[in-house]
Order: sequence, then structure tokens, then C-alpha cells
Amino acid sequence: MDRLDAKAIKTYKEIILILDQCIDDYLFVMDLDKDIYFISPHAMKRFNIPSYEFSDSLPAHKKFVYEDDLEMLLSDMNQLVSGKKNFHDLQYRWIGKDGIPIWINCRSKSIKDYDGNVKYIIGCINEIGKRQVADNDSGLLGEMSFKNFIYPINEDITQGFILRIDIDDFKNINENFGVKYGDVVLKQVGNCIKKLLTKNQQLYRIVADEFIVMDVVGSKEDARALYNAIRRSITCYVESINYDIYLTISAGILDFHDYPNKSYNSIMQWTEFALNQSKTNGKNTYTIFKQEDYQEFLRKNKLTKELHKAVNQQFKGFEVYFQPIIDMKTEKIHSMEALLRFECDEFGKISPLEFIPLLEESDLIIPVGRWVLDQALKAVSMFSNIKVQINMSYVQVLKTPALNDILNIIKNYKIENNQLVIELTESGFIESNKNFIDFCNGLKKENILLALDDFGTGYSNFHYLYNLKPDYIKIDRTLMKNALSNEYENMLLKHMVDMAHSVGVKICIEGIEEKEELERIMLLKPDYIQGFYYGRPVSLSVFMESYEI
Repeated sequence: MDRLDAKAIKTYKEIILILDQCIDDYLFVMDLDKDIYFISPHAMKRFNIPSYEFSDSLPAHKKFVYEDDLEMLLSDMNQLVSGKKNFHDLQYRWIGKDGIPIWINCRSKSIKDYDGNVKYIIGCINEIGKRQVADNDSGLLGEMSFKNFIYPINEDITQGFILRIDIDDFKNINENFGVKYGDVVLKQVGNCIKKLLTKNQQLYRIVADEFIVMDVVGSKEDARALYNAIRRSITCYVESINYDIYLTISAGILDFHDYPNKSYNSIMQWTEFALNQSKTNGKNTYTIFKQEDYQEFLRKNKLTKELHKAVNQQFKGFEVYFQPIIDMKTEKIHSMEALLRFECDEFGKISPLEFIPLLEESDLIIPVGRWVLDQALKAVSMFSNIKVQINMSYVQVLKTPALNDILNIIKNYKIENNQLVIELTESGFIESNKNFIDFCNGLKKENILLALDDFGTGYSNFHYLYNLKPDYIKIDRTLMKNALSNEYENMLLKHMVDMAHSVGVKICIEGIEEKEELERIMLLKPDYIQGFYYGRPVSLSVFMESYEI
């Protein structure tokens, strides 16, 4: 059918309108004489098009076709309009209502008049990025079917639950046994789930090795029971194949009694979050979604972005504070500990207990740690008779040439190596790691002092003391407080101090805030004291004004 008259085109438009609510694809006709583009009206809900009927058709595409694909599209369409080709079949991107590019496949045919001039272009657009409505491997409905089920009723969901299930380490099965065997496993897991479902429950297979059970009447207690039943069923399957493979499942649960009337996007985001929590907590378990946990997760993401921004803006918002450490023989300042602080417009002042783990998780501790080293050594270069203590993250030690960084900055500020004390938190390191061992040995070789921070909080304290041979160990406030309130722990701490002294290791007790604490802790004969009693962490300028050094 190469030729259609105006009446036929009008009929075709009417058919498009009739089919608008019946098909997922988008039918269109372009009238070249009138320069009008007509498309299925439901495309307006999905794409950033001006209307389902608009003029100036090809130039108007510039507003909703992804910029990188526009030249390719116009070139192909010009060949179609000029009659150099009769068919158009192209994959490219339109801009969605949310501004995100959406992959489409556009297929069309030119319709000519009786003189052979192209008069109309008629075709169909479909989203090639859409997931399948059904999954042939498992025989289950797919994510699009789940989405189509949720959309019409999401404002009315006040009961029931969603159980989102993922096979733990499924990629290992594909890698070790092949994709075909993996498909068999997916089907068997689907069967294990399906046979346990009630008439009020529907099973869908979504991304890769994930399944969703939609329940319209149950509670989170029912979801727990179903998860445990599925886990037992899968264990029986593993036993039936003589443990050729071992399968466990993790799950996230969303209870509609607690969170009714939620959109499809919220449902998917929240169940994915709960599922990921199960993965983080060791796998082979379930997590029930809680809004407060999700808000904390969002806060961490936002704060991490703020930290990135601060690093990119020359460490704006970061500041190094200093706290005095007192030599109890002379009652004068022996050293000062460099302590990182952070403040931003959105969150204000942030506790180091919150932002330092985020720096480590994101590896931002690497540039920030170098900056702290630079600031702290610059500060101590102003004094000749005190030391500076700097916490070193395990990320810096294991992922960077940390010792070289230290030596370069020492050289830059012309200070003595033994003016620097590197603090390592014992629980943060794997002492068998070669990089870690080389780093500690390198410190000793270069006459840079080593302190073990939070000593007494791990499980192998004396092992660390024996292998690392630190110059100092620091006892944190928790252990100190326990020793002051419990005779048994007081005796343990006393023996710890005596033992350290017997091998030439100095003791610093942290967290001393009151005179009574100081008087009682001095009975243990520590070498150094650090805490609010002698001074809070302050900026360098305040530190220099406050203490005679």
C-alpha cells in the first residue's frame, strides 16, 4: 500500500485514537503537505512532546529528541522525505517527561502521491528499554505486568505486602555452571515460590535473579512466614540435587498496612532498599522496610555528595582542630592531636562519627587525609618542642603510598620525623596485609612514631602490641569509665598499663573530663592524659592563643 488519500489518513488517525488505550506502542502519521505530526495521545504521558498533534514536525523534534541522536535521525528522515529510501527503521532516544532519555525503536514507511512525491510517513514507535511483560525462562509474569497491575490501584492499596526476593550470589552459578544451568535454577526457584502462594498472591520475575510476590490481604507476619517457607522449600530442592549447588535467598518486605497508597516508583525503591539491607547484613535473611532507615540512607547519600563537593572546592567546609595531650611528669603539653571537623550549608556541623565512615566508604579519605596531613604538619612546624598526632585511615594505608606522602610533607615543612605520631585504630587493620606491615615497618625505619588508638576495644590487643611494637597506646574513654566504676576492669587496666610500661610503651588515657576522674586514673600511672579537663579541640589560632608552648 504505497498510496493513501486524505480520507484514508483521516480514518487512520481515528484508528490511532481508538487504539490509544489498547496498545503500549505509539502509532503516528506525519502529513508532509500540512507539516503536521500526529501520534497516539498516551505518548504525551511518557515523552516531552508538545502535544499529540503538532506542526513544524521535523524541527519540533529538536525539543524532544536526545541531542546526541538528532543529527542521525534528521539525516535518515531526510532520505525518507526525499524519496531516496522507502522505509525508516532506527533506534535512538526521546526525552521523557522527567528529562531522562528513553530508548525507542521507530519504524515507518513513506506514502507517495500519484506523482511519486512523498506525502505521508506512517509508522510505529516502541520502547526497546521496556522489560518483558512475561519471562519465558521461568514461565512467570515480568516487571511490566507487575507495573501494569500496580498503576491502576496504587492509590487504593491499604493492606497486603510485597516480598522482593533475590538469589544470593547467583552470578557465581552462571559463571561456574553456565547460563543455561542458571536458567534452570531460576525456574526451580520460581517453582519453589509459586507452589507456596495463596489465591491472594501473585508471583513476578523482575530484574535478573529477582522475584516479587504481591499479596493483597496479608500482613508483614504473613510475609515473614512466607519467606521462611520459601527458604525451607529451596533447601529441600538443594538437598534433592545432592548439594550440586548451594542456594540462599535474601528479601525485602514492604507492608502496605504501614505504608499505604504508594506509587510504583516508591514501591520499587523501597523494596530494593530493604533487599539491599538484607544483603549488607550478611545475606540469607529478610528486612522489613522502615521509613526512618530509608531517610538515614538518603541522608548519607546527600552528605556524601556534600563531601564530594567540599573536596572539589579546595576542601571548603573542612577544618583541622587541635587538642592538647599533657605529659603527666611535667604537666606540660607533650603533643597535640589533629582532629578533622566538617560543616556545610545543608547539614550544618556534622559529627566525625558520621562523616568519617562516609569518607572511607567513598575513598574520599584519600585526598582529605593528605590534606589533613599537610595542615597538621604545617601547624606543628610552628613549634619545636611538641609533637602532632594524626589518625591514619586503613584506606590510606592499603590504597595509597601513604609513607611517601608523609615523608614528602615532612620534607616540605622541614620538621623532625619524630615530631609526628601516626595513630592507627587497631580494629581497622588486617595485620597480615603486606601493605599494612610494610607501612608500620617503614614508620619505624624513618623514626616516625606509632600509636595504637582505642586500645582495648578489639579482640587481640596484646597480639597487636607484640607484633607492631608501638611507641604509644591510647586508652579510650569507654574503657577508662568502666575501669573507674568496676574494680575488676580497673585491675585489668592497671595490668595493661604495667605490661605496656614493662616493654617500653607509653600510655595515654583519653576522655578525662573531670578532676575526680583525673585523680583516680592517676593511680594507674599513665604517661599522658587527653580530654576536656585540659582542653577541648579548637582551631589552630585558638590553640596558639590558649596555651604557652
